[in-house]
Amino acid sequence: MNAVFSNAGAEDNLNLPARHDGATEASQGSDAGPGNIDKIRDILFGSNMRDYEQRFARLEEALKKESSDLRETTRRHLEALEAFVHKELAALDVRLKTERDERSETSASLLKKIGELENHEAQAEREIRNDLLQQSKELTDAIRAKGEELIALLERRAQELQHAKTDRAALAGLFNEVALRLTDQFKVSGAD
Repeated sequence: MNAVFSNAGAEDNLNLPARHDGATEASQGSDAGPGNIDKIRDILFGSNMRDYEQRFARLEEALKKESSDLRETTRRHLEALEAFVHKELAALDVRLKTERDERSETSASLLKKIGELENHEAQAEREIRNDLLQQSKELTDAIRAKGEELIALLERRAQELQHAKTDRAALAGLFNEVALRLTDQFKVSGAD
């Protein structure tokens, strides 16, 4: 005697064995053990759990890739910025040494020129600082944009998972009905 589910949606997702099979498995007692739980889990969830596991694995892989890409992009930008700073500092160092040599070789006639060079040097340093500040701002903006993209992706994936997950109340009702059926306590109205 097979009982009919009162939940119409459950018929599409579950292929439960006949009632007498469940009674037979229940009468086996502790011999069935964990295998029985695995069978029930497979019957209840079927391919849905595998689909969820695959979705989680794909989401985790996508997040790892996005994180790795962001890390790599940040590393490359920082290396480029560091190389630029080292190059500019080396150039400044060379220029400073050259100017010191010129000062030691000349006298008062060069003092005016040295003052002009110092002004030019200050202007160059200001420009370099401005360039460094601008590059730092661009890098910060790029990192922030990548972070926002990653957060948006996470939110989209979380919403997809929220829409796809099983309703807890329906699942609890289904478990309750299965438990009643297994203990032969479930009564279908009108089946008397």
